[in-house]
Amino acid sequence: MVKLSSGKSFAITILYMKFYFLTIFSSMIEGYVHLSILGRAEKKNLVSYHCINPRDFTNDPHKSVDDIPYGGGPGMVMKVEPLFRAVESIKEKEGEVYTILLSAKGKEFTQNDALRLAKKKNIAFICGRYQGVDERVADYVADEEISIGKYVLTGGELPALIICDALVRLTSGVLGNSESLKGESYGESCESSHPLYTRPEIFHDWKVPEVLLGGNHAHIEKWKRENSVPIEKDEKK
Repeated sequence: MVKLSSGKSFAITILYMKFYFLTIFSSMIEGYVHLSILGRAEKKNLVSYHCINPRDFTNDPHKSVDDIPYGGGPGMVMKVEPLFRAVESIKEKEGEVYTILLSAKGKEFTQNDALRLAKKKNIAFICGRYQGVDERVADYVADEEISIGKYVLTGGELPALIICDALVRLTSGVLGNSESLKGESYGESCESSHPLYTRPEIFHDWKVPEVLLGGNHAHIEKWKRENSVPIEKDEKK
């Protein structure tokens, strides 16, 4: 726990976290998690990332992970068997894993969800594709369904990466400075967000507000308060 100046505490995980991505496009995941903050966390042995291909858990010669939907309709549906077996393989290795199905009909992801999920030790993301995923995955395999917004994407890889990113930065030691968590837009102590500026002081005819250049901290804090936009946060459960 990190104690904030406001007296509130900011919950961050101290666990070594393992993230499993069930995807048929592992290169999409690997191209992101080994870079920037996520990559540094991995090098510090604070987290690890693992891609699992559902095709490796099929029985047919074509390694099919999808089939036509019962009742008719457009597109193909991801099958329950390979996804179930893939999750079971993680459980056999880790003992337990919290499984998230990325779904357009899932609960919309918020910072409170990030704080909650950051306490998990092993997390598996089921990255759907095609027209959707057999509903039995949501009913019997996943622990919960999560959406990142009210829109449709090609697959669950990007939502999984977004959630992973939000969780990794909450891991103790990742950012290196607990102060970084205090002022972030959805940090527990932050109720609003003010405009930010950096060098150069003048670009084209666009100038940094004079008050920020004067060094009068009282005036600067007053300007920040007057120019802040309230942040709508989800209610804690």
